[in-house]
Amino acid sequence: MGDLSTGPYLSSAFLCERVLEEKDGVLSAIRIVDRILVQGQAPPGAEAPPMPSVGIRLIALIALKNGPARGSRRLELIPKAPSGLKLPSVSVPVLLEGDDDRGVNLRLQMNLQAREEGIYWFDVRLDGELLTRMPLRIVYQIVTTTAPPQL
Repeated sequence: MGDLSTGPYLSSAFLCERVLEEKDGVLSAIRIVDRILVQGQAPPGAEAPPMPSVGIRLIALIALKNGPARGSRRLELIPKAPSGLKLPSVSVPVLLEGDDDRGVNLRLQMNLQAREEGIYWFDVRLDGELLTRMPLRIVYQIVTTTAPPQL
């Protein structure tokens, strides 16, 4: 990371299902998510089927406070699959202006196609510098199915 005396400062970064904004500008994050359970089915004694591809829609809420920093910046959100494969990233301009305690709240829609279980990491970069990483664990769980009883 760069010089902490120059800002901007990361106030928060997480994944959630929804973000509400009240009339006074106050945000509420609904259902903060860092783990998703994907279920598959298999009959008793059968080999577990591979995990199906699952579409995941979440919002990355990233809040920055200016500190002494001013001007235009570029924020990137770069997801990586558990295998290390880089997934499509999001890049947005950020304008820092006003007092030191001001900043920006970014709500970035993430549409992820999860094809493997494990930890997906979302790197948050500002002008190329890593600010933080957000994890999202996908857990694949097999449920054993049984035949209905014969009447």
